[in-house]
Amino acid sequence: MLIDSHAHLGSLEDIDQAVQNAADNSVSYIINMSSDLPSAHQTLGFTEKYSGVYGAVGIHPHEAKTYSPLVFSEISSLTSNNKIVAVGETGLDYYYDFSPREIQKESLQKHIELSIETNLPIVIHVRDCEDDVKEMLKENSCKQLQGVIHCFTGDYESALLYIELGFYISFSGILTYKRSKDLRDVARKLPLERILVETDSPYLAPVPYRGKKNQPAYVKYVAETLAEVTDKSFEQVSEITTNNCKELFGIP
Repeated sequence: MLIDSHAHLGSLEDIDQAVQNAADNSVSYIINMSSDLPSAHQTLGFTEKYSGVYGAVGIHPHEAKTYSPLVFSEISSLTSNNKIVAVGETGLDYYYDFSPREIQKESLQKHIELSIETNLPIVIHVRDCEDDVKEMLKENSCKQLQGVIHCFTGDYESALLYIELGFYISFSGILTYKRSKDLRDVARKLPLERILVETDSPYLAPVPYRGKKNQPAYVKYVAETLAEVTDKSFEQVSEITTNNCKELFGIP
């Protein structure tokens, strides 16, 4: 059994087929992300339609410009559904800067507060902004904040800091790329009990599908690479990362 801890089903062309392909490849659960209010409602719909899909609701840093107290209040109300298991995807992205940085930071802080208030884990996106993310998480570290750094591409010291702050580290298809030797070295040194696997579908398809549309079924290739670099069996990695995901997101 595997869990794809991070996907965007709404961006796939054939969602029914993608969910079926996942099940056919022993991917028992998919955690679907939201990026804004419309996709948060869409995520809720997916959780109602598919028994193996759970959801996260939040505003992606690219869409932080759509943040308002009214919008966030509506997103917050969706967390009462028992198949909404996380707050996100939120975070900071200074690479694209699609939203002003101060608005991104304000939005992230509101998501952190919602995560603490609801006792739901937070899903953090980090790109070219690691110092600011670390600072904000440290400022809230005494408040029982927990979550996951999704699509991790940082260094070993950063990963250890996030783990110390109560976060899991999630690896995507990037782990399988030839150029990602340093990232594989990081994964090899981390405790497997703090690692999740994800696809970020439809983006970042792993080898051997790099350059094509990704889907949740392909999370097995991330798990296979993780097994290779940690000198564990695929079955061990599958079991441990699945248990990690269930523990973090409260999935039975």
